[in-house]
Amino acid sequence: MAKYARLRQRVGAELLAVVMHEAPSATDGELALVHAPAYISAVAKGELSVVAMREIGFPWSLEMVERSRRSAGATIAAARAALGLYGGVQTKPEGVAANMAGGTHHASADKGGGFCVFNDAAVAARLMQAEWARRHGRPRAPLDVAIIDLDVHQGNGTASIFREDDSVFTLSMHGLRNFPFRKEASDLDVDLPDGCNDANYLQALEHALDDIDRRFQPGLVIYLAGADPFEGDRLGRLSLSFDGLEARDRRVFDWAWQRRIPLAMAMAGGYGVDIDETVQVQMNTYRVALAYWEKWQGSTA
Repeated sequence: MAKYARLRQRVGAELLAVVMHEAPSATDGELALVHAPAYISAVAKGELSVVAMREIGFPWSLEMVERSRRSAGATIAAARAALGLYGGVQTKPEGVAANMAGGTHHASADKGGGFCVFNDAAVAARLMQAEWARRHGRPRAPLDVAIIDLDVHQGNGTASIFREDDSVFTLSMHGLRNFPFRKEASDLDVDLPDGCNDANYLQALEHALDDIDRRFQPGLVIYLAGADPFEGDRLGRLSLSFDGLEARDRRVFDWAWQRRIPLAMAMAGGYGVDIDETVQVQMNTYRVALAYWEKWQGSTA
């Protein structure tokens, strides 16, 4: 948990152009765009079974519930800022915005898992589609969303939520032999072997982005920028360097920028043997994000 405070401190001290806001708390109605009402209620009241809580991995507390709501709320806020869409009212898009936590991609519609309670990317995607429709009405094309999940663990919850939804494209690049051991089918899954290095990873990413180009034209990207493919991660099993992960981030941001697709980011996983290395990976991601935010501001000035 210490990585979140350290990241916030470093962003505040080193990236002065980044404007930080308190994460809002997602409402029951917002969560219900993705999650079963009975599940939301059981989480809120502490009525999940022992087995269900064990699968999530956290002990229940009111603070856990509030943190989970705010984790989803922050990705909603980032998506709204990136699109310039607030409750159906269009404003100037930021182009790039981020949640300092989030990436809770193991949560499915009616259960959590792997330290994930509510699926922030899924909730944000569905809510932005609803607000886009409210703003633009029926004659305007619907908002298609691409979720680019580069956490080292497969986004099984996200894949299951959008399995039958053609308006959301799910890409997951992850370790083949890593958690979860029972995976769901994303629109595009890229399974990576243990020890995958920078060159092989970046080549696989290039192919994956080309595949999205052939199959989908999103109006919003939600990017899960996991730090856990890093070679010093306790749970990652891949071998990406600081430079390799920065190149990964730059490629994703550039892909979205070249197509003028607003991008909302969540930080997702990171479990370094040295937590400062995890935070450094995330700081590098933020520096790339800030550079592309500045491009957006220059293009809309």
